[in-house]
Amino acid sequence: MSLNSIDDVDIPDSDVATPDSRDTLSHWFAQTRSQTEALAEPLSPEDQTIQSMEDASPAKWHRAHTSWFFETFVLSPHEIGYEPFKASFNYLFNSYYEAVGARHPRPHRGLLTRPSAAEVGDYRGHVDAAVSKLIADCCDETWSAVAPLIILGLNHEQQHQELLLMDILHAFSCNPLEPAYTGTTPLLSASTSNIEWIDFDGGIHQVGIDQNAEQRFFFDNEGPRHDVALRPFRLANRLVTNAEWIAFIEDGGYKQTDLWLADAWTMIQSKGWSAPLYWRKEDDQSWSAFGLRGRQPVSPNAPVCHVSFYEADAFAAWSGKRLPTESEWEIAARAQDIDGNFLSRHALRPLPAPAGSTLSQMYGDVWEHTSSPYTPYPGFKAAKGAVGEYNGKFMSNQMVLRGGSCVTPEGHIRSTYRNFFYPHQRWMFAGVRLAEDA
Repeated sequence: MSLNSIDDVDIPDSDVATPDSRDTLSHWFAQTRSQTEALAEPLSPEDQTIQSMEDASPAKWHRAHTSWFFETFVLSPHEIGYEPFKASFNYLFNSYYEAVGARHPRPHRGLLTRPSAAEVGDYRGHVDAAVSKLIADCCDETWSAVAPLIILGLNHEQQHQELLLMDILHAFSCNPLEPAYTGTTPLLSASTSNIEWIDFDGGIHQVGIDQNAEQRFFFDNEGPRHDVALRPFRLANRLVTNAEWIAFIEDGGYKQTDLWLADAWTMIQSKGWSAPLYWRKEDDQSWSAFGLRGRQPVSPNAPVCHVSFYEADAFAAWSGKRLPTESEWEIAARAQDIDGNFLSRHALRPLPAPAGSTLSQMYGDVWEHTSSPYTPYPGFKAAKGAVGEYNGKFMSNQMVLRGGSCVTPEGHIRSTYRNFFYPHQRWMFAGVRLAEDA
C-alpha cells in the first residue's frame, strides 16, 4: 500500500459492541490493525523513530507496543506452542505493566533505532496471523477466555491510534521545517453564534456503567454505576472558540495572577506560556497554529485546542463561569447522539459548531476538560493480574476529560468514557466547555 496522505485512507466506523461471533471479532481485529498501519503510512522510517518529549512515544513504538499487548496477554497464555516473534521485544515494548517484568525506560524510547520500522511491520504481521488463527481454531473454552482480552486489546489499540497522531504532531512541531503530517485544506469560515445556556435539573442522578447490565465494551474505570447528588446546573451549548480565547489573551489572561491556581501560575511562569500550544503570533499580529495539516491561520470560530486543565480553569474564571464536573457532563451527554467530528471525518482538527442554540459538539472535536479529579468510583475494584494495571494505578493527580476528539477513532467513545491527563499537559486535542450553577 502506498499513500500520499491520510486523506487517501478509508477509516472505518469501528463497532465497539461485544462481537457476537468469531467472524465478527476476526473482521474487527483485521480492521483495527490495518487502521493503525494506515495512520503510520504517511510517516518515513525516520519520522517513526523520533520521540520529542517524555510524554510522547515514537510511532514505531506505538505499532510495536499494541502488538506486544496481544502477544503478551492473548497469545502467550492461550495459544499452545506459540513462539514469540523475538524474546527481546518483551523488554522493549512493555509500557508500564510491572507484573510482566522489566522494560525499556519510557524517556528513551526514541533511542530505539532498532528494530527498524520494517521489522516492526513484520512483528505486526506475525502477531496478526497468530491471533487470527487463534480466533478461528481455538476451542470454546479458550474462546470464552480470549475474546474479552482481544476486545480489550482492540480498544487499547484505538487509544494508541490517537496517541500516535498526538505524538507525531508534537514531534513535527519541534522541527524548524514544520512538516505537515498530511495535506492542507481550506479553512472553514462558518460563523459561530453567541453562547446559549442549556439547563439541567439537580437531584440524585446515576452515572457510570451498570457493569451487570451493559452489553457493550467498557473500561473498568467507567463503573460501577452509582448515585451522585447535583445542584441544578447549566452548560454552554458549544465549545469555547479561538476568537474567545484571543479575547482572553488580549485582556491579559495569562498575566492575571488571580485567575490561576498556585501550581498553574508556577507552571505558566516557568514555561513562559502566553497562548495555546502550537500557536504563534505572525508579523501582521494575527495568530497561526500548527496542526496535522501544517501551520495555518487560527480559525476564529473553531474550538480552541491544545490547552491544559490549568488554562481551561483560568479561562473559566476569567469568564465568570466554571468547568463542568464529569457527572454533569455525562448527564448532559447521555441524551445526545454519539455523532461528531471524529477521526473518520478526516478533518484532523476541530471544526466550528453548527448553527443553532441546541447542545452541540459533546462528542468529537476536542476532549473537554472537567473539574473532576481522576479517582475511583465507589465500589471500584481493579481486575486481578497485570491487566488490572490498565487504569486503576493512575487514579492520582490527574484530571478527567470527556467526549473524544477529532483524532479519536469513530465508535470508541461513550457517554461514560473517562479520559485522564495531568493538569499541565496540553499536547492532547483538548478544549473547553463552560458551565455554571443554575
